[in-house]
Amino acid sequence: MTPRDLVLTPTGLRFRGRTFSCSIGKGGISDSKREGDGATPSGVHRITGILYRADRLPRPHPLARPIGPRDLWSDDPADPAYNTHVHAPHNYSHEKLRRADPLYDVVLLTDWNTDPAEPGKGSAIFLHQRRRPGYPTEGCVAFDRADLLWIAARLEPGRTRLIV
Repeated sequence: MTPRDLVLTPTGLRFRGRTFSCSIGKGGISDSKREGDGATPSGVHRITGILYRADRLPRPHPLARPIGPRDLWSDDPADPAYNTHVHAPHNYSHEKLRRADPLYDVVLLTDWNTDPAEPGKGSAIFLHQRRRPGYPTEGCVAFDRADLLWIAARLEPGRTRLIV
């Protein structure tokens, strides 16, 4: 572990000398993540990028890319583009990245099940804003907005790791 790592502990996520309250998947932490199980996968996951809603907030990091109305994430194991950023129109099951609620106003992308993606092993493990304390995710790690923005501003995409 290095100081730039995000480390999930029983008391929250530790990063840069601070511990942040967070929510994890409703299925707990899993060593055998599967699509739709609601679990947060254990292991070491590299933060690979940052997306944000430019119409709602300023760029949270110099490398952050804006989320547009056609931006989606494929979650269909039958899709050749499974577990990747895709664009509408898209004929496979997917998740919209530009949501009406604020959960994806800032999204930290991870390398979970990438390069290449194994169909059915789980997709879209993000770090994003949470609904409220104690409310679980579908497998992502979620934070209060102010904490997520603080974390995003201090990341080193490609070098920062999430350790679960």
